[in-house]
Amino acid sequence: MRLTILASVSAAVLMEPALAQLPAMPELPPVLRPADQMVYLEVPATGVQIYTCGKNDAGAFVWTFKAPEAQLFDTQKRPIGKHYAGPTWEGSDGGKVIGAVKANTPAPSPNTIPWLLLDVKASEGSGHFSPAKSILRIATVGGAAPAQGCSEAQAGSEARVPYSATYLFLR
Repeated sequence: MRLTILASVSAAVLMEPALAQLPAMPELPPVLRPADQMVYLEVPATGVQIYTCGKNDAGAFVWTFKAPEAQLFDTQKRPIGKHYAGPTWEGSDGGKVIGAVKANTPAPSPNTIPWLLLDVKASEGSGHFSPAKSILRIATVGGAAPAQGCSEAQAGSEARVPYSATYLFLR
């Protein structure tokens, strides 16, 4: 009996740190709440949102989103991968996922890119990102398209706007 109780307590103590390391699901607007999925990985990112200057369908010159370009980190600020067009998250451990925007909502701060819920539409390898079914982009700072400076004289030019965000990987 004593051995059984000790084994049970030891197992509970050993499991506790693993559970404590899982990121918590933040309070989210209803449109961004993924159904029946849990966060398993928190990934801070810093980089740029790239925009190109050109004409829209109405003939006005506007900055149009082209792609992200960011470095991905673990929560101890160690590099673990990169984020780029697709949108793609590629881990230095070989895992790679490509997402598709399912929902978005404005960020709480002005001049900041929106928060997103993305479905994973393709996955490669067996790294940290590979088990993801969805990805949340939250805690965004910066990255919004320039408010001015796109005219015929700048047509075809790029603007690289700094941003940071936290990506939560869910399964």
